[in-house]
Amino acid sequence: MEKEERGKEIQVVIFKLGEEEFGGDIFQIREIIRVPEITPVPQAPDFVEGMINLRGQVLAVIDLAKRFGMKGEREQSKDSRIIVVELDDNLLGMIVDAVPEVLRVPEDKIESTPEAITSQVHRDFIKGIANLEGRLIVILDLNRILTFKEKESLSRTNIEKQDNL
Repeated sequence: MEKEERGKEIQVVIFKLGEEEFGGDIFQIREIIRVPEITPVPQAPDFVEGMINLRGQVLAVIDLAKRFGMKGEREQSKDSRIIVVELDDNLLGMIVDAVPEVLRVPEDKIESTPEAITSQVHRDFIKGIANLEGRLIVILDLNRILTFKEKESLSRTNIEKQDNL
């Protein structure tokens, strides 16, 4: 009897924005927290909600739905979470509507991004689409959520806020 060979798989943190499901590679995510009080930052882009203090470290928090230009009024609920990711040695918090699960996704179930994507998410953010038993999950490249200039700007704001604490 031949031993069945398993393909490679990645662990993906599944999160929701509205009704759409997205995923991020677990290795890009540092932690997931409840949404605390957020301090606004004057003259920040509209998708930047503000700053939080996470165990003595100040980090910028963005609303991922606003970053992606998703339409509609959004209200935070008891299920809302902040996904904390490390981007170029800086922490960034991303508000999402819910984080229901972590899945193991076989790499052969991840398809390249179609030319005419139906998601409202900008194509550059997307690594691929996981097709799992009728569920389509948009797998994001979390390192590309912000441009270099945006990362640099938020990094300076983090440092300035840290100095003022």
